[in-house]
Amino acid sequence: MFDFSQYINYLGYMDKKKALSALAALGQETRLDVFRLLVRLAPEGLPAGEIAQRLGVVQNTMSAHLAVLARAGLVSADRQGRVIKYAAGFANMRELLSFLMQDCCQGAPDICVPLLDLVICNQKSGEL
Repeated sequence: MFDFSQYINYLGYMDKKKALSALAALGQETRLDVFRLLVRLAPEGLPAGEIAQRLGVVQNTMSAHLAVLARAGLVSADRQGRVIKYAAGFANMRELLSFLMQDCCQGAPDICVPLLDLVICNQKSGEL
């Protein structure tokens, strides 16, 4: 039998309010594109202006999207002089995935193993 506890101990859970905030943030096309871009470029991240340019979004609109993602804990911001560099918030994304899978499989957690392995397989490299 598969030992599901190793995943629970690693991942941890978020509360429902925080999960709803994260899901709402990702429920908009541009914000989902931003998050996926930052996941691909982890762990370095990108300056806000470069994110806007790559996705073809006006900078002030991008700033609003990044603020929503930051409030949801899905991106972190690091000011470097006059530039703010954003990176994906993997810890909160893992918590969200764990929250969604918390009651998975009605007592047969081995059904979820392939998904859980996918979520944590690259944890040492900073990727989901």
